[in-house]
Amino acid sequence: MFDFLIATLTVAGIYGLMALGLNLQAGVAGLLNFGHIAFAGMGAYGTAIAYAAGWPPLTGAAGGVLAAMALGWCMARLGSQLAADYWGIATLAIAEILRTIATNEDWLTGGANGIPGIPSLFDSWGRPWSALGFLILVLVVLAAFALLARRLANGRFGRALRLMREEPQLAVCMGYNLRRLKSNAIMTGAAVTALAGSLYAQYMSFAGPDYMLSAETFLLWTMLMIGGLGNTAGVLAGVVLVQAAYALVPFAKDYLHFSTDLAGALRLGLIGAILLGCLLWRTQGLIPEKLRKIP
Repeated sequence: MFDFLIATLTVAGIYGLMALGLNLQAGVAGLLNFGHIAFAGMGAYGTAIAYAAGWPPLTGAAGGVLAAMALGWCMARLGSQLAADYWGIATLAIAEILRTIATNEDWLTGGANGIPGIPSLFDSWGRPWSALGFLILVLVVLAAFALLARRLANGRFGRALRLMREEPQLAVCMGYNLRRLKSNAIMTGAAVTALAGSLYAQYMSFAGPDYMLSAETFLLWTMLMIGGLGNTAGVLAGVVLVQAAYALVPFAKDYLHFSTDLAGALRLGLIGAILLGCLLWRTQGLIPEKLRKIP
């Protein structure tokens, strides 16, 4: 039970980092990024490739973050040529292209088998202290970025992003460079998501193309929509609720004695029901974004 709780909290913390990165882009800036999970894949593969080459995992994590930021910059440049909905489709296509490359380039990524055996930062501590130490690290990083994200969202940068989201022409008239704002938002979100991907690869001791499935991006979108787009506390609430649904289904499976296939369907159905309930009765999420009104 202790190991299960530690694992659940660790994975929830990592997904919380990814969701906060997406929230800065989608919730605050209003950018429809459907390929967000590609940034996590860059962080995971950066760490894995560095390990395979004999470099320290931290070096790989830094390389993955830089690669994700470069990808975010390219996505932002692409966005200046496309309407918002078409740009969202383009980001999904980019993520799928990167996943296909990762699946087929065995010499670099290990192909469909991925790269196993990635060491964690606390492996030398032994069980269960290594898992507990990793959980503390994840929670500290999550808390630090949550505070930073809230500060950015409530500061001048966040106000500029919201103005770009609501009134782009007014933002231009006030002297804001929309391309630069989009680039900064996407690159910042990409950096924290790549860091989360690196942590996930170290925790799972593995990096593979399944980390970049489009379903992972839509899971993050579900967390944001349930919790509340544009609100840091809401995003974390959505992550906790979705991860709680994921964790509770195995207990129900053992208690009611139904099959594993039915458990998977029940998990998806439960999350879908929560999302549908929020869309019907809490359209802005459980903790809506609070905007300052001019009296």
